Amino acid sequence: MANETLIDDVMAQLGRQLDKLLPKGLSPSVLQADVERALRTALERSLAKMNLVTREELDVQTAVLARTREKLEALEKTVAALEAKLKNSD
Repeated sequence: MANETLIDDVMAQLGRQLDKLLPKGLSPSVLQADVERALRTALERSLAKMNLVTREELDVQTAVLARTREKLEALEKTVAALEAKLKNSD
């Protein structure tokens, strides 16, 4: 799932930043686990609200759009040819 990969990447970056920010004597594992859990939950909720599509869905729609454009261009040429033929027959 694309959102899971994104969440994992963001969480890894946040974990590295958290390690840098914590005081040296503080055990990062307990605090980091709590922070990661809270951030993951917030991030998942935010992504769920965004109504995102997967890469596969985007690729399918891109292909559909390309085929539609090709058909439109063909129809425009046909209409132009018919208009020219109609104009010449007058």
